[in-house]
Amino acid sequence: MTASKVILRKWTGRIRTGEQDEYGAYVARTGASDCAGTSGNLGFQILIRPLGDGTSQIATLSWWESMDAIRDFAGKEPDLARYYPEDERFLLDRPSHVEHHQVIASRVALSIAPD
Repeated sequence: MTASKVILRKWTGRIRTGEQDEYGAYVARTGASDCAGTSGNLGFQILIRPLGDGTSQIATLSWWESMDAIRDFAGKEPDLARYYPEDERFLLDRPSHVEHHQVIASRVALSIAPD
């Protein structure tokens, strides 16, 4: 198998379940929009998972051509999470770091437009 040069960037946080639609739309307008507008971005997804205790986990996944492309999006320290002004209002925890993974196999054939 030939190693892929595609890199997955993964961030997760926790919010109140009652705010998941509002925060999901906010993330789509801010981080996802900026991500999609950055050269070298191959796509993104926003995921929400209710935890059953009144909170939900939210995750953003984005795919990139290189770490240089990620730096164009995230700055000089690409392992640090990138936050926007209203994140503080929604997030119950604010992880300081993201994960980067080399994609070694993939097949995705879906497209979901935001509401």
